[in-house]
Amino acid sequence: MKKFILIFIYFALTLSVLSVFWQVRNFDFINYDDNTYISDNSYVFNGLNSDGVLWAFTTGHSANWHPLTWLSLMLDCQLFGADSGKIHLINLFFHIANTLLLFAVLKKMTGSLWPSAFVAAAFAIHPMHIESVAWISERKDVLSTFFLLLTLASYIGYAKRASVFRYITTLMIFAFGLMAKPMLVTLPFVLLLLDYWPMGRFGTVKKKKTDASQKTFGFLVLEKVPFFVLAAVSSVITFFVQRRGGAVADINILSLESRIANVFLSYARYVGKMFWPRNLAVFYPYDADSFVFWQVAICILVVLAVSFFVIRLAKKQKYLFVGWFWFVGTLVPVIGLVQTGGQSIADRYTYISYIGLFIMLAWGLSELLSKWLHRKIILAISAAIVLTAMGICTHKQIGYWKNSSTLFSRALAVTENNYIAYTSLADDLRTRGEVAPAIEYYKKALQIAPSHADAVLGMGCALTNEGNLTQAAEYLKKSLQLKPNHALAHYNFGIVLQKQGRFAESLDSFAKAVQLDPGSAEAHNNLGNLLVLNGRGYEAVEQFRIAGGLKPDWYVPANNLAWLTATRYELKDYDMNGAIGLARRACELTDYRDPAVIGTLAAAYASAGKFTEAIDTVQKAMTAADAAGQPEIKGALQYHLTFYTQGKAYLEDTTEVIPDTNQP
Repeated sequence: MKKFILIFIYFALTLSVLSVFWQVRNFDFINYDDNTYISDNSYVFNGLNSDGVLWAFTTGHSANWHPLTWLSLMLDCQLFGADSGKIHLINLFFHIANTLLLFAVLKKMTGSLWPSAFVAAAFAIHPMHIESVAWISERKDVLSTFFLLLTLASYIGYAKRASVFRYITTLMIFAFGLMAKPMLVTLPFVLLLLDYWPMGRFGTVKKKKTDASQKTFGFLVLEKVPFFVLAAVSSVITFFVQRRGGAVADINILSLESRIANVFLSYARYVGKMFWPRNLAVFYPYDADSFVFWQVAICILVVLAVSFFVIRLAKKQKYLFVGWFWFVGTLVPVIGLVQTGGQSIADRYTYISYIGLFIMLAWGLSELLSKWLHRKIILAISAAIVLTAMGICTHKQIGYWKNSSTLFSRALAVTENNYIAYTSLADDLRTRGEVAPAIEYYKKALQIAPSHADAVLGMGCALTNEGNLTQAAEYLKKSLQLKPNHALAHYNFGIVLQKQGRFAESLDSFAKAVQLDPGSAEAHNNLGNLLVLNGRGYEAVEQFRIAGGLKPDWYVPANNLAWLTATRYELKDYDMNGAIGLARRACELTDYRDPAVIGTLAAAYASAGKFTEAIDTVQKAMTAADAAGQPEIKGALQYHLTFYTQGKAYLEDTTEVIPDTNQP
């Protein structure tokens, strides 16, 4: 019977998660981190390979060092390509695994079946956990928690039967967790809490003689030293990576008083949202000017009062002490003493920390009602009502994560002065070609936060799309003043300079973009274009090769390299069969519909001395130009044909720039 109940609980937990979260299979990438993590990240998008693995362990991209997260996303792209729905499902499957692991670990440690099941169920479907599951970029959350729970499972085995092998295994799993997300640095403290309850490893020297499982406090701390060392190393790496990436706010910008006030406000808001998860948003703006003294004072008193209360009850109701300080402690890295990002709080930060509050509720209510006649029935009905309400709320709320438009429109509806939401909505509109409304949203973002670098950059890009190059250049200059090491800003400034005919300056901008983000295929391609213009063809060849390697399914660098090697006199010794192969690949990627690309194949045939093929191909290109309504391209192709009919290759003026198809 007990085995049947266990199977039922595992099945019910799995079914609950699937029924609430299954809709993520139809969700898109969002333009808030998903682009930098996957869709615009060549290293990730190309799947698992040696270059990508090396990059994962050495990069501080996105102001984080989490190589295992990068590797997991690379594997997704290797398996599913650009299918955002299937990548979302991987997040979901990790969440299911975490839910089942949490139940198993708690049951193993406490021996309590139904309280453990309630904690796991609340963890599974609480609305505050949507962000960690429905946001692809938060793979680091579900993956690191997976390793955290595996660490706890391994630690249980070590505590019951100590051995060097079990200890090292536990330590290694913890290291993997840190390489998925450094928020796990508080895990050594969690292990000490669990030593106290429910594992009961705290004891005295006298007790140690009669109970081998109990240890002195000093021994237990000493036992955690290697864990603390790993946590310290991870913390140092994270601080420097985030500092270099601009994620850590200058200590002079946010006063110590403001940061301390936000700490207590945040703890109170997190507790409040656990009981009443309303007005959830992907981003909650930090606004120190909105802090009200009496509100801060009440929050400080509440947090201190609860801490005092659980400490007083620590000997009898140990689960209250452990649950509360699990919640408080695991939030320390992201509570805002060292401010990273512009958010005041974030739903994703509760993914691990709420486990502590759920423990307090599950064991606390069970003990509180211990003398009631129908305690089990009351608890079962209450739990069913609460969990059903959670599931309904989560199912509705998760729908806002369908795409960027729905997500950030919702954020604007439930928050004030949300410059991130305005900027992201503007980015979404601009990429869909709706430039005029995008500019209006950028203006609203900049009215709230004039120094928000992403909004300044977005405005510069939108003005470039609109053809207002002078103003675009001013905004892009400002964005570089705000974030000098922003590769995308250098890239877009290079585009504007190129359109203005300032080719030498444009080359410098693209070179800087490549230096800052060597994984950007677009920057390599444009750098190649500018090198061609400056008569540096051999250097351009290398840039086009790199761009093609980073983005194999993008026809532009293949076409550019084929055209360059087929039509430049200084590259006459280049392998023209290779040029033909590149041109064919570009034609295949464009389904032989682009007349200019087909013309490149014709030029490559002619340079290889295959004039019959060149003539046939250029005629097909002219037919495609007619079909596409492109008379200028047809005219150029007819001119090229005059060379091929004379048995000559077409060699162009070395001052002619390869046409650029990139957009900012």
